[in-house]
Amino acid sequence: MTQAYYSAVLDCPLDDVWSLIRDFNNYPAYIDGVSESVIEDDKRGDEVGAIRRFCYLGNWIRQRLVDHSDRQHTLTYAGLEALPYPQDDGSRTPAPTRYQGTMHVRPIVEGDRTLIEWSVALDTEPADADRWQALFASWIPDWTDSLARTLARAHPRS
Repeated sequence: MTQAYYSAVLDCPLDDVWSLIRDFNNYPAYIDGVSESVIEDDKRGDEVGAIRRFCYLGNWIRQRLVDHSDRQHTLTYAGLEALPYPQDDGSRTPAPTRYQGTMHVRPIVEGDRTLIEWSVALDTEPADADRWQALFASWIPDWTDSLARTLARAHPRS
């Protein structure tokens, strides 16, 4: 098991950040490249056990909401199918990985900002761990930047 982790300061109050990300089905609203998302079986976007199916850069992905806390401002999701390695640089392609991600937001009192911590635990073949970790370590900052841009458009600061 390996982990990719990223944290950042968002120039927006905690309540604004949480209201955007707390709905598991809201991915298209804040992640560039997600064109659509649906929750299966008429579950709510904050209901543990809900499954979202979303299209990211032309690929359909299914994830289950495994934990959600409005009090702790955290949500955890798990991929339902092993994720295939997306790049082919001519070397041996890593085996698909299972993963579980957690988004946690906390208030920063100074400036009424928000700390976001986003981590993804990767269940990989040992020989593939470094490549998977590096890939997610490059993706998570991109997703966080996309979230920050969305928040800046919706809640501009003077």
